[in-house]
Amino acid sequence: MTTRTRDGSAGDVDYGAIGSGYSGYRRPDPRIAQAIAEALHGARTVLNVGAGTGSYESAARSVTAVEPSESMRARRPARLARAVDAVAEDLPFADGEFDAAMALFSVHQWSDAAAGLREMRRVTRGPVVVLTCDPKLVRDFWLYEYAPEVLDTEARRYPAIEDMAAALGGTGTITSVPIPLDCTDGFNEAYYGRPEMLLDPAARQACSAWSFVDDGARERFDKALRGDLASGAWDERFGGLRTQPAYEGALVIVRATP
Repeated sequence: MTTRTRDGSAGDVDYGAIGSGYSGYRRPDPRIAQAIAEALHGARTVLNVGAGTGSYESAARSVTAVEPSESMRARRPARLARAVDAVAEDLPFADGEFDAAMALFSVHQWSDAAAGLREMRRVTRGPVVVLTCDPKLVRDFWLYEYAPEVLDTEARRYPAIEDMAAALGGTGTITSVPIPLDCTDGFNEAYYGRPEMLLDPAARQACSAWSFVDDGARERFDKALRGDLASGAWDERFGGLRTQPAYEGALVIVRATP
């Protein structure tokens, strides 16, 4: 059964509560967009499930967006098509209606990821493309030493890659997506070489995992990271990341064809 939050969001996050500054920090990065476009392989009609404010829809030619959050639908730019109010687990489309489908940074928020992926497969003739994080790799990021509660939450929420592949069926590939140093899409790993950004509460709020931890965890994180940046301890251990052009972490594209 799919449940909705107060603003209509389906899944575990109330975007009416946390989404006010989302678009300011979660701007699509052109290099990640290129990786998505390559995975879509020139598909003409594309379904975007959990479309949010429409990030990365430029990677496709013609997009039908599905978004259950009223607040996110309201934040979609006027140039984009109006999003359909529906959930991944019950898509209001015919079998094989689309050339391709994509879910970008959203599958971990669905109440039943396997059911949603099976629905995407049902309505799609060609590739299903999912941009997600591998839960086995999430804790490898330096943030785990400062805010383990946040990355434990992320690791728990992201579906296992093998489970996603099983739900999609067909022939699948898993491709690591390099994260550029100046990434404009502000998820946690995007700040791998810019730790100061995660001291900004608004930047953290744009990453949904932070909404699952209490004020005490945020305060401990802030104090520890500020202290290590001031003393130089962070740079002693991780300073090389400040000039590393790209970071290969947990971000992956799962692609499945029938």
